[in-house]
Amino acid sequence: MLCQSCEKKQANTHIKTILNGELKEYDLCSECAKKLGYGSVFGGFGFDLDKLFGSFMDGIAAPKTKKRCQCCGSSFEDIAKSGKVGCAECYDTFYEELLPSVQRIHGRTSHMGKLAHSAGTEVKLKNEIAKCRAELEQAIKAQEFERAAELRDKIIELEKNSAANADKNGKE
Repeated sequence: MLCQSCEKKQANTHIKTILNGELKEYDLCSECAKKLGYGSVFGGFGFDLDKLFGSFMDGIAAPKTKKRCQCCGSSFEDIAKSGKVGCAECYDTFYEELLPSVQRIHGRTSHMGKLAHSAGTEVKLKNEIAKCRAELEQAIKAQEFERAAELRDKIIELEKNSAANADKNGKE
């Protein structure tokens, strides 16, 4: 089988990538694989993570203004080229610009996994309220009005607990 990139040499490297649930397979010769960053996997095995993360930013036009992070001095153009965010402050500075990439990479922009035991009750309450609101919307769409009323009442109770918890934490 010929290399799918140069179409001249015999392919000896098979690459599979899954991006946003879409499987893509490539057969490449060793030279084309090396050019594309697949020389060896993970450092001594050689996988260029900068290029991988930078590829998630492909197609995103850098804004015309040269807004820079006040903490590290990075511009969005720097982040798009390298695939690396300069510092934690960059996420706040370039929130609007980074949001589409974060959504494309992760599928959503809020944490939906398990929480550590040390996570505060406020975070747990907010997650529970969000979950109940989603269930409430589903119950309304399904015209399950008794269930919707139960969920509404539960949300009101959770919001009271959340406000009480916020007041308690503010006084300490």
